[in-house]
Amino acid sequence: MNRHEWITQAARLQKAEQPFALVTVLSAQAPTSGKAGDKAVVTPEGQIHGWIGGGCAQPAVLKTVRRALLDGLPRKIRISPSDESAERDLGDVLEFGMACHSGGTLELFIDPVMPAATLTVLGDSPVARALVSLAPRVGLRVAVVAQGAVAADFPDADTVLASDEVSAVRAQLTSTPYVVVATQGRRDLQGLKAALALQPQGLWFVSSAKKASVLRSSLLASGENPDDVARIVAPAGEFIGAQTPEEIALSVLTSVVAARRGREPQAASVPATPAAPVVAQAARSCCAGAAKSVDVQAAAQPQSSVALVAAVEPIAALAPVAVPAKSSCCGG
Repeated sequence: MNRHEWITQAARLQKAEQPFALVTVLSAQAPTSGKAGDKAVVTPEGQIHGWIGGGCAQPAVLKTVRRALLDGLPRKIRISPSDESAERDLGDVLEFGMACHSGGTLELFIDPVMPAATLTVLGDSPVARALVSLAPRVGLRVAVVAQGAVAADFPDADTVLASDEVSAVRAQLTSTPYVVVATQGRRDLQGLKAALALQPQGLWFVSSAKKASVLRSSLLASGENPDDVARIVAPAGEFIGAQTPEEIALSVLTSVVAARRGREPQAASVPATPAAPVVAQAARSCCAGAAKSVDVQAAAQPQSSVALVAAVEPIAALAPVAVPAKSSCCGG
């Protein structure tokens, strides 16, 4: 067996954008067939290319590799002689018992190598363009879907699809875990339908909550799966008080990164607008009766729009209103 086969296989898998784990023997206490420095590439299917020791160690390695490829986190494991094959988490290392007769102890480091995830952006709005520019900076591949899109307009994108028709999207984009619909008023419904057709892990819609509610109803009326529609996150992004297209794109990308690292996608939480102050005025009753307290409520606050899509306009201060004096009904 070629102990250096892992080099060729790692290059092949990376070129094919396939996930794998690089497993390295950190230390070995005899008798073991693996030696410190031995390496192997291990695929999700359990194929081992290289050398990390005999068959006794492989079940623990394969089990840990599958976990690492799910969450993308590296792990250190120790495989040592034991009458039981139990697993113990010792904080900095996972320890596995090995009931094989050969004995010996192995410590291995398992490093998952994941292909870049793809973020698909639907739309040709300023926010969409800003997203396409920012996403590669955090290690995401980018696909753009928009009617009439031109590749030259999206130099940072890996794929540009000039149609948002569902059939075209399904045919050309077979796998994309994250989708952002940033159509912003131009073919919103078509964009959402195309996004749902991709069945992504996370789907964000850059819009106000009111618009999202209306479009969700339209999607349901057209026969879309209710569970899929319910997973549309809108308003999209983290609340950071964003106003410009670049700031909005940053807030949405923050949510995408959070989802990539294991957090469930959530709609932006917009802080509530403080209630208007209540002014109490004294009103005299007719015929010198006791004063009554009258609550004068300020004009109703405008409902909060989506802070990530449009800046909230300042509310002008209410000018004092002069109230003319009224004669008492008793002639006072």
